[in-house]
Amino acid sequence: MKRSRFFSLIAMAVGLSVLAGTVSAGDVNVYSYRKPKLIDPMFAVFTQKTGIKVNSVYAKKGMLERLQQEGSNSPADLVFTVDIGRLKDIQNAGLTQAVQSDALARDIPAQFREPNGHWFGLTSRARIIVSSKDRVGASDITSYEDLTNSRWKGRICTRSGKHPYMVALTASMIVHHGSANAKAWLSGLKANLARKPQGNDRAQVKAIKEGVCDVAIINHYYMSKMLKDPKQVPWANAVRVIFPNQKDLRPLYHRGAHMNISGVALTKHAPNREGAIALMEFLASAEGQGMYAQKNGEYPVTPGIAWNDLQKSWGPFKQDDLALADIADNRAAAIRMADEVGYNK
Repeated sequence: MKRSRFFSLIAMAVGLSVLAGTVSAGDVNVYSYRKPKLIDPMFAVFTQKTGIKVNSVYAKKGMLERLQQEGSNSPADLVFTVDIGRLKDIQNAGLTQAVQSDALARDIPAQFREPNGHWFGLTSRARIIVSSKDRVGASDITSYEDLTNSRWKGRICTRSGKHPYMVALTASMIVHHGSANAKAWLSGLKANLARKPQGNDRAQVKAIKEGVCDVAIINHYYMSKMLKDPKQVPWANAVRVIFPNQKDLRPLYHRGAHMNISGVALTKHAPNREGAIALMEFLASAEGQGMYAQKNGEYPVTPGIAWNDLQKSWGPFKQDDLALADIADNRAAAIRMADEVGYNK
């Protein structure tokens, strides 16, 4: 077992031991890949409104393994995680149960929820392109497909092609363009890389600031995070935000920006199913969605919820309405494709 995975499991076990001493009947217990500062304030409001206490345990990794080990004895009611892939992995392991809720069906668009109710998106994130303000023109790139143009040879930075965020984007290309064309796209993107894929999304923006590359692919909310860190503000200010595939006469090129989610699933053995569903419905409500938008920089999944000031400054954009369930079904093919083109080499 890798050291990081080992220590994540240890940390989660410690959190669970603390949880065990504080849980009362009727509490909702959450296992979360989301940092406490992002979700605990919303849990506090829910508790104030309903009287239902929410206990949460945070871990970077190891949630699926922990749920498997605990089986029917698990205290977890809900799992919170990011990326459609992680939600799908938990579902595929048989660790979730379906939820039928009129409120969730009303508030969460169909593309952001599992067709049978096994998981639901709570926030959405756009996979955007950022480019150097100094070295790239404002209209030089308009689509993901443009990234394979030879003019960008040696000028693009990305994280690993097998990271869940990149896998989801590649999977969306498979759905839209077919396997052969998606492979050609990924191969073309690799050919234009300035360096071996490495680092997180913020590292790609830093690389643009430092002149290592001119273009990168990131999740939009990292711009918000960088603008809150004095050290990273210069990185963010060095790039232009581009929402891809907005205006093009070709239908597939006009599909909108690729979207992913952070989401929630009800565990198979949830001790407090009723309270857990009530929490899910609160987080999907106008109040919960508004708090999400202001707190963590991600877009609300519920239509009509006000955006934060930074999102407003970027303006409205067209979102790809591809169902995330379809993206999830093509993740394995996308991972194989990254190996086939040697993306990380």
